[in-house]
Amino acid sequence: MQVTNLLKDIENIIKETFPKNIRLTVKLPQDVWSVYGDETQLHQVVMNLVVNARDAMPKGGELLLGAENQTLDAQYVGMFQGIAPGKFVVVRVEDSGVGMSAEVIERIFEPFFTTKDVDRGTGLGLSTSIGIVKAHGGIIRMYSEPKKGSRFHVYLPAWQSEEEIADEELLTKIPRGKGEKILVVDDEAPIRKVTRQTLEMNGYRVETAQDGAEAIAVYAEQKNSIQLVVTDMMMPVMDGLGTIQVLRKMNPKLPIIVASGLDANGRLAQLSAYGIKFFLPKPYSSDTLLKTIYQALNNDKKISNDTTKETP
Repeated sequence: MQVTNLLKDIENIIKETFPKNIRLTVKLPQDVWSVYGDETQLHQVVMNLVVNARDAMPKGGELLLGAENQTLDAQYVGMFQGIAPGKFVVVRVEDSGVGMSAEVIERIFEPFFTTKDVDRGTGLGLSTSIGIVKAHGGIIRMYSEPKKGSRFHVYLPAWQSEEEIADEELLTKIPRGKGEKILVVDDEAPIRKVTRQTLEMNGYRVETAQDGAEAIAVYAEQKNSIQLVVTDMMMPVMDGLGTIQVLRKMNPKLPIIVASGLDANGRLAQLSAYGIKFFLPKPYSSDTLLKTIYQALNNDKKISNDTTKETP
């Protein structure tokens, strides 16, 4: 099936039934791959997401509906469970609404959990949606902050013929390390594990920390050997910004790469005040990770801030 046809149908529903103070933007490239799936079920998934987006904007706002192609490698899918590397179609539903707290995000896919009034929601929409997507071999990734809206990205395996699979080759040249030691800071254990594996397989030495406080302790002990830090922004105990501030006091010239699942465009100006030039949108591919580290270690002046792709 063609996802674009499904989304065009939902676009018409939004235009006909949603409040006029919700401004819709649709991004549907011509070359979006096909997927193998149940159109009725996937229609239900996307409708659940757009209705939730509508309800999150009672005073109006911006709603984006789109799709794009992405190829996910082992680094990327290693951060999750239930999907294999390959080609995916990513359906995007993004709003500028009230957003969600960390406590709500932890429970958002639980059956019968809802933040809506009893007469407006059953709490089954998202739990049903994630079940459908998993049955299609995909995942749902979501990002949200209070008062900053929410982004839901649905990854669906693209349909490929046997000839396409047989002919496909990886041609990207990835720069390798030369024994440099990297400190990876992230509160998600799967991300720390797969990032360590990727870096060690490509010539780097790796230390890890699960939050900013632990990262500061590790760096204080090994500051003469750690040559670069990759840090998440959203962490307990001490977040990314606090970690960066302390690291800058300890070593103003230390290369630091910021990784985040949230849009970086509003943060780059703030981060640049601390000398941050490189950004990794999460989840990231091994290609993106290795190229960004190579640039940072070699004083490349480019800022890697392409947040239109989550290659998060």
